[in-house]
Parts: sequence; C-alpha cells; structure tokens
Amino acid sequence: MIFINVTLKILHPMKFINQAKMYMSGMSIPSLTLPNTKATTKAEKLSTKVPHPFWVIVNKEVVDHIRSWRLVILVAIITIACAGSLITGLMHFKDSISANDPEGSFFFLKLFSASGSGLPSFVVFISFLGPLLGIGLGFDAINSEQTRGTMARVLSQPIYRDQWINAKFTGGLLVISVLFTGLTLIFMSIGILKIGIPPTPEEFLRILIFTFVTICYVGFWLNLSILFSVKFKQAATSALCTIAVWLFFTVFYGIIVNFIANATAPGQFASPDQIIRYQQFITNLMRIVPSQLYSDATTTLLMPSVRSLGPLTSEQVVGTVPSPLPLGQSLLLVWAQLTGLILATVSCFALAYYSFMRREVRSR
Repeated sequence: MIFINVTLKILHPMKFINQAKMYMSGMSIPSLTLPNTKATTKAEKLSTKVPHPFWVIVNKEVVDHIRSWRLVILVAIITIACAGSLITGLMHFKDSISANDPEGSFFFLKLFSASGSGLPSFVVFISFLGPLLGIGLGFDAINSEQTRGTMARVLSQPIYRDQWINAKFTGGLLVISVLFTGLTLIFMSIGILKIGIPPTPEEFLRILIFTFVTICYVGFWLNLSILFSVKFKQAATSALCTIAVWLFFTVFYGIIVNFIANATAPGQFASPDQIIRYQQFITNLMRIVPSQLYSDATTTLLMPSVRSLGPLTSEQVVGTVPSPLPLGQSLLLVWAQLTGLILATVSCFALAYYSFMRREVRSR
C-alpha cells in the first residue's frame, strides 16, 4: 500500500484572486510562505482569553456598589464624621501631649484617639458607623437577585454556586478595604501636613494593623447581612434583622450586662480574689460584643502604654515602670481579641455559604 501525505494550504481569498490574475496574464507566481502558525496561535489565545467567572462577578459587584447612591451616602456620612474627628484631634493635639507622657514618642497616634469639644475620636466614629456600611453593602446581596430572577439565569450558565457567593463577599470586602485604607491614608497625610512630622515606622505599622482590624470588624457585619440575605427572601426583612442585631449589641446588651453586674456584685467584705473573679466575669461578658473586641484591639494598638485589658492585682502593679509596649507585646496582648473578631467574621461567612449551597434556586 502506498500512503500519500497531502498538505492543504489555506489561502486568503484576495491572494487567490491576485494569483489567478497573474496566471492568466502569463506572469510568474511567487512562492508562498506560510506564516508562523505557532506565534499566531499564541497571540490568538492571548487575545481571546476568557476571564474567570469569579472575577467577572467580583468586577460586576464592585461596579454596582460604586454606582449605587447607598454607598455614596454612607461614604459621605463616614467622611464628614472622620473630618470632624480630625479637626478635633488637631485642635486638642497640644493638650494631649505632656512632658511626662510615657507615649511621648508615639504622639502621631494621638490624632486617631484624641477627642474633645463634644466630638468623639476617629476610632469611636468608625466603631459606630462601620457596621452601617457593612449592613448597607450586604443586606440585599442574595435575595434581591432572586427577586429579580437574575440569580437563576446566572447559575444556569457555567458558573458554580460557590463562585457566586464568594464573589459577593469579595466584592463587598474590596470596597470596604479600599475605602478605609484610603480614608486612613488621607487622615495621615493631613496630619503630616499640619504637624510637620511624619510617623515613625512603628507608628506606621500600628496604623496599618489598625486598618486591618477595622476591615475585619466591618467585614463581620457584611457577612452577617449576607447571611440574613440568604435566609430571608425580602431585602427589607434581612435589613431589619441585621439592624436589630446591631442595635441589640450597641444599646441593649450593655443594659443587660449592667443588670447582671448589679445582681451578682460581691458584698462589702468580699475577698480580693472574689472581686477579681467578678470583674473578669463582667469583662468576659462584654467581650461577646464585636464592638468591644474592636475597641480593645484598637485601644491597645493606638495607645502603646496600655498594659492590660482586665483587672490587675496590687502585686502586678507594684514595681512597674510607666513605659510604652513594643508592637509585638501589644499584639500579644490583643491576640485573643483579634482571633475572636476574625473567627466571628469567618463563622458568619461559613453559615451563609452553607445555607446558600443547600438552598433551592428556581427560575421565576
């Protein structure tokens, strides 16, 4: 048997017409040179590369958040509040510095914790207004898509459920991260221009860790609102439930803890051990609140002279020298608070993820 290999050459139509005219007129036809098919194949693959569906959804979520009036209003409120705290911090900056201050080498951090003239500090504003931003970005992340009927259409495409829920969280967290990172950098820049002295490397690291803790704190409320958005079909119901949880921890939980503290207070002749156990019990009750964990962590990071977040005995106080702690010791002091805040954030997202993966999605 004889095998014949035939190589087919695909010619451009115009080239074929020109060569036919040359043949009819008696002219010689030049030899054909095939292009580098490997190079063109790689170029075509790069030009026709399809982006991953996860990043497509993340991009869509970020654009939707940026274009929404909801985010514009919340950002305006947070910016105005932080501008007021910055003005207050600059006005009372000289009053917050003393000659015998153990935090004399960390005076730049006082811009974030200084308060006066009836206005709270930057940290207090973020602790109060940050949850509203997380709630506003996530309370209708899932149920609004199902109400409009777009979720079933998207999931019918080659897009997995985990990519959908992960992209919803990632898009909101990116907006929060960029917002608070930019707000902190602007805060620092104005402080440097007004004071004239830049922060030290340790101060800069403390401010970066403070920004990371703030993102985790707001991310907890974002995940909680996404969880309620998965559980309830109406966006108004999920928003009311998330705001109810926020109001409970902000207002009513402190009242309940005070009632428990008054009911379980030790007697007048109680021993010091009983008093310390009682104070530790009340402190642990308050640490259930995410805002308390955030307050403890940020206070220790922005005030290096803080050495303890609980009651101390007289033996522990005697002989101590009032001096600021290094960054590593401050992180060890608030490691439990940071772990608890991150665990609460991850737990809310895990519950939302589990509920969404087991949810039945039907087209309208």
